[in-house]
Amino acid sequence: MSIDHTPLSTQKPLSTLDVLESEAIHIIREVAAEFEKPVLLFSGGKDSVTVLHLAAKAFWPAKIPFGLLHVDTGHNFPEILKFRDETAAHYGIDLKVAKVQDYIDDGRLRERADGTRNTLQTQPLIDAIAEGGYDAVFGGARRDEDKARAKERIFSLRDEFGQWDPSNQRPELWNLYNGRHVNGEHVRLFPISNFTELDVWSYIARENIALPHLYYAHEREVFQRDGMWWSTGEFSAPRPEESVIRKSVRYRTVGDMSCTGAVESEADDIASVLAEVAVTTVTERGATRADDRISAAAMEDRKKDGYF
Repeated sequence: MSIDHTPLSTQKPLSTLDVLESEAIHIIREVAAEFEKPVLLFSGGKDSVTVLHLAAKAFWPAKIPFGLLHVDTGHNFPEILKFRDETAAHYGIDLKVAKVQDYIDDGRLRERADGTRNTLQTQPLIDAIAEGGYDAVFGGARRDEDKARAKERIFSLRDEFGQWDPSNQRPELWNLYNGRHVNGEHVRLFPISNFTELDVWSYIARENIALPHLYYAHEREVFQRDGMWWSTGEFSAPRPEESVIRKSVRYRTVGDMSCTGAVESEADDIASVLAEVAVTTVTERGATRADDRISAAAMEDRKKDGYF
């Protein structure tokens, strides 16, 4: 192995993306070394795709040493589910799917009056973690998305019920992480906590990471509701007073069809998306997620119950 004798003063400094990548890979490796059975929450969205790519780099040329878990609400975009399955097959990773529909069919859960199933994911998720024996669960949450996510640690302890206590969080000084837990508890891990939306897109561009085409501008039949463009479909039908038009839109975040809106856009390639994200003043969840508009603390309330 050769040694770099270049003086430190003349070495090229790390870019922001280099630093963020290094931090995320360090976290992923730390978890793999410290925990017995990690799993990565994988929806096929841009953030979970980014975490999966980082995991592949962290252990290359070895195989990623943990599997994938997805909670399927039954209201997902078909394109996302197809991409999810193709990506898992590409990496040769085991994919476990917990279905909200199974819980509705056997009476463990009931449909909400507003039609959204986003909050119904919590119990299937907690059950899947317990049944799989997972003690570490990777997620793609970032601090810039929401106030609740901004206050949560990278290593987030969950109790035996999968719940999060915002007042009982461990310090994370000098990149030292405490993963200690007792049987029944588990830890949620967020390797890209310090990425912003722009950082994620910049990293996707640099690494040439494939994404579902929904993230890029495409023509779609949509209707406007609450300042968002909703796609027409089985789970998001327009009301009598709402007109359906065909418009060029893209999705900044991809959740359920019943709670995720699109934004009007002509950004059909990575360069255009980067330019668009660079000037936006509203986070992707704040701009296009109806489930976050239920209350000012909607996300925090869900996280306390065991949500992602």
